[in-house]
Amino acid sequence: MKSQNLKWVYLFILSLIWGSSFILIKKSLLGLTPMQLGVLRNLITSLILLALGFRGLKSVTLNEWKWLALSGLVGSFIPAFLFAIAETEIDSAVTSVLNSLVPMHTFWLGLAFFNIPSSKRQFLGLVIGFIGSCILMLNGADLNPSQNYWYAGFILLSGLMYGLNVNIIKRYLHNVKPLTIAAGNYTVIFFPAIIMLFFVDFFSEKTFRNPEFKMSMVYIATLSFFGTAMAKIMFNKLVKISTPVFTSSVTYVMPIVALMWGFLDGERFSLVQAGASFVILLGVFLVHRRQ
Repeated sequence: MKSQNLKWVYLFILSLIWGSSFILIKKSLLGLTPMQLGVLRNLITSLILLALGFRGLKSVTLNEWKWLALSGLVGSFIPAFLFAIAETEIDSAVTSVLNSLVPMHTFWLGLAFFNIPSSKRQFLGLVIGFIGSCILMLNGADLNPSQNYWYAGFILLSGLMYGLNVNIIKRYLHNVKPLTIAAGNYTVIFFPAIIMLFFVDFFSEKTFRNPEFKMSMVYIATLSFFGTAMAKIMFNKLVKISTPVFTSSVTYVMPIVALMWGFLDGERFSLVQAGASFVILLGVFLVHRRQ
C-alpha cells in the first residue's frame, strides 16, 4: 500500500486504540494507585518491546541513544504517570478532549525549536484551541463540582511532552526503524520502572486484597500491550511516512472514541462541553492546515 494511503490507515487504527486507552486507565485505577499504574504500564510495555525489538538496538549509535532516551522519557515514561494522576479527578472523556491539543503543541514547539514554518491561520488555530480548552475545563468544574479540574494541567503538560517527542523522532531519529525506536525508548524506561516498583507499595497485602486488583491487572495488561507497545510501533511508523503535525492529528478521532466509552460508563458530558470540544478540534484543524 502506498504511504499516502497507509498513513490514513495508521491514523484511524491509532485513534481507535488510543481513544480506548482512557477508559482502560480509569478502570485500572479501581484496583491500583496512579503511581502503581504508571510503573506497571511502563514495565509491562518494556518487557514486550524488548522481546520484540532487542536485536535492532545493535544498530543504534551513541548519539541516537541520547535522543532515544529523551524521547522515551517525555513521550512515554512521564506521561504514563501524569495521565493516571489526572484521571483520579477528571473524567476519561474530558481527558481525551484535552489530549486533542497535542497537534497544537507539536506545531508551536516545531515552530519555536525545530524551524518549522507557520501561517496566520495556524496561529489563529492555536488561539481558538486554547479558548476551547479553557471553556471545557471551566464548564467541567461547574458540571462536576466534586472533581478538581486543576488536574487538567497534567494532561496539558503531557500534551507538551508528546509534541516534543514527535518533533524529536522526526528530526533526530529519522534513520532509526520504528520498532527500534520503541525498543530503545523502553530500554531506558525499564530501569527506573523496575526500581520504582519496589517503592509504590505494590507488593503489599492491601494491594493484593483489593477486590478490583485482578481486573485492574487485566486492564493494565491490555493497555500496555495494545495501547502502548503496539501503538508505539505503529505511531513511529506514522511519523516516518508523514509530517509531525499530521501524526499528532490522531487526536482528531480519539475524543470521539473516548466519549463513546465514557457515555457507556455513565460519565456526564454537557452540551457546553460538546461545543468546547468542537472549538478545540476546529483549532486543531486550522493548525493542521498549511495554507
